[in-house]
Amino acid sequence: MRHISLIIYAIFLLTISACSYAPTANLIKEEKVVYEDDIDVKAYFCPRENCTSILENAINNAKSSLHCAFYDIDSDRIIKAIVKKSRDADVKIVIDKNNYQNQIRGLGIRIADSKQYMHNKFCIIDNKIVLTGSTNPTNNDLTLNNNNIVVIASRYIAENYEDEFNELWNGILAAGNNVKYDKINSNDVLLENYFCPEDDCKRKVIEALKNAKQSIYFMTFSFTDEDIADAALMSDLDIKGVFETMQAGSQYSQFQRLKDFNIDVKKDKNKKNMHHKVFIIDNETIITGSYNPTGSGNYRNDENLIVIRNKDIAKGFVEEFELLRQ
Repeated sequence: MRHISLIIYAIFLLTISACSYAPTANLIKEEKVVYEDDIDVKAYFCPRENCTSILENAINNAKSSLHCAFYDIDSDRIIKAIVKKSRDADVKIVIDKNNYQNQIRGLGIRIADSKQYMHNKFCIIDNKIVLTGSTNPTNNDLTLNNNNIVVIASRYIAENYEDEFNELWNGILAAGNNVKYDKINSNDVLLENYFCPEDDCKRKVIEALKNAKQSIYFMTFSFTDEDIADAALMSDLDIKGVFETMQAGSQYSQFQRLKDFNIDVKKDKNKKNMHHKVFIIDNETIITGSYNPTGSGNYRNDENLIVIRNKDIAKGFVEEFELLRQ
């Protein structure tokens, strides 16, 4: 039945293709691919791992600089670590105006003041290590909500994030230059990195989903974008998903629509929030970061997206996915 429904749906999509999402060719810049030895990537999952200590230790280990962009922050331990680090390193923090409540004050703090959200959650340490993922340094995100923290040791990724941070620091919001290094290749991992809206996160996700060969799994806090859902529906692969329960009930959520096409989607069981923004492709490619597949994530908010191609890293995300589906 699902196969027949998908065929009918595919025919329908073809008849309206002129109105569907199609990026303008002259907006797509030439990708820059570089090689880097010894990239190191680690992934951690909150709250089953001690994410407060992971973030706190990373801040404490900074030697010369700590530059972070946070949508929200209220963890006393993280705030204290940042304040302490400001005594012996170059510390700069950008915080979204909607969540700034004078927790941290001083010359090293700037408020992202715009109509959209500065929705990032990342830090660059010593121009060589990047922490990103779905986790805000708040008590809820670190200790109660389901989240991920990805730690990447890569000078090219750090340079990308530093460029983006400088734009945010200088008040360039929801705009700016395209990412400098699109793809960074190493011996055992391939990374892609984008900042949105300028790098068109939606198109990057759709391209990755269309290249899937066997499976697409996802864990999404908010998922309202029909085009991204269509990229999954147009395939006849193993497709499964976990939606955050509260968001799944909204009129714009893709939960019921995917369910109506017999896609195996479930609502999470966390009494707080399932806050991931993750796609897992063929058990070897991970898409994560601050980006939710929504209109705001696509066109308005400042977001970051990281794509990781490595089977060992993917195993951890698959394990998290299976735990949340229980």
